[in-house]
Amino acid sequence: MTVDTATAQLSGAQHIELVETFAAHNYSPLPVVVAKADGVWVEDADGKRYLDMLAAYSAVNFGHGNAELVEVAKQQLDRVTLTSRAFHNDQLGPLSRELAELCGMEAILPMNTGAEGVETAIKTARKWGYTKKGVAPGKAKIICCTDNFHGRTTTVISFSTDPQCRDGFGPFTPGFEIVEYGNIDALRNAIDENTVGFLVEPIQGEAGIIVPPEGYFKQVRDLCTEKNVLFIADEIQSGLGRTGKTFCIEHDGVVPDVLILGKALGGGIMPISAVVSSREILSVFTPGDHGSTFGGNPLSCAVARKVVEMLKTGDYQQKAAELGDYLIGRLRAIKTDKIKEIRGRGLWVGVEFKTEAGPAKKYCNALMDAGMLCKDTHAQTMRLAPPLVITKEDIDWALERIEKVLT
Repeated sequence: MTVDTATAQLSGAQHIELVETFAAHNYSPLPVVVAKADGVWVEDADGKRYLDMLAAYSAVNFGHGNAELVEVAKQQLDRVTLTSRAFHNDQLGPLSRELAELCGMEAILPMNTGAEGVETAIKTARKWGYTKKGVAPGKAKIICCTDNFHGRTTTVISFSTDPQCRDGFGPFTPGFEIVEYGNIDALRNAIDENTVGFLVEPIQGEAGIIVPPEGYFKQVRDLCTEKNVLFIADEIQSGLGRTGKTFCIEHDGVVPDVLILGKALGGGIMPISAVVSSREILSVFTPGDHGSTFGGNPLSCAVARKVVEMLKTGDYQQKAAELGDYLIGRLRAIKTDKIKEIRGRGLWVGVEFKTEAGPAKKYCNALMDAGMLCKDTHAQTMRLAPPLVITKEDIDWALERIEKVLT
């Protein structure tokens, strides 16, 4: 019996039992076992279909099994998949140029996961502070925001304000200060001569799709320029078409000093992340300072090159903008006393429920039973972030079920 045949004979409940028995319990997923996926639809191990309204937290922006991306991956699999950075490969150079151009910047540093991208940006800012700004050794400070989410590595959780991210994992890495998200005065007061960077999400995803006040990032840009502090935008979830622009920060008409990309950059096929900046900023790294065996591998780079090519058309961004407005408008028109607020931009929406309406997880479970997949965050907020290939008809299908569950 082959592995595939044996797997195909397991029920959804049996798959879940295997995970519960042999895997660490560091997630609490909905009890659905996805076995097949195409576009915005997935099918579980028992043959039931669901509309995916989460897109793997924006990693599947271009849809499950996107034919163009799969074809590129298949072609690259037949050529070469990994060389490490001990040698060059024929995909990294072209990706570096194409991604830098897409970002309007000059250079990239590729890694694998979003958290690695954040760690890379932290190292970039610190060494820039020491070698370019003249901060005293060991004194560099990076400012972050309340309710941030930038990953779960030991350093990243050191500046989290979520107790669950921190409890039991200390001691923590020093060198960070927390200010209120969206409060420019708090940021101004926190900056001192040792401040090297301000790390921020253009929209806070894990916090519940929190959109900052109008004009906030223009003030951030001006302040960082004035104080010679690197403006670092974490676009791992918000970037690459999700909010109706290539990058979410574009809504504010500003350009950060450093962009962190991940998730959708790999097209839902391969993990790849990147820090993108100026040549002057990334020149702080010399051989041996930083790296990764898989960082910049030709398979991931080939897929990412296709992602960049697809984004250059602007089609995905336009669709996210138009259908996002439609989705948010229809959600706000639902007559229910359960909803406290609906927030979002493009096809990235947070539906926050009143405390008395119960936790968001209750509604996510009910929608799963109705054939739609989404996920809760921060107890009261339900996140909606479908693949950008979704149609208006698919959204109407989802809205019928959302309205039924809420009313």
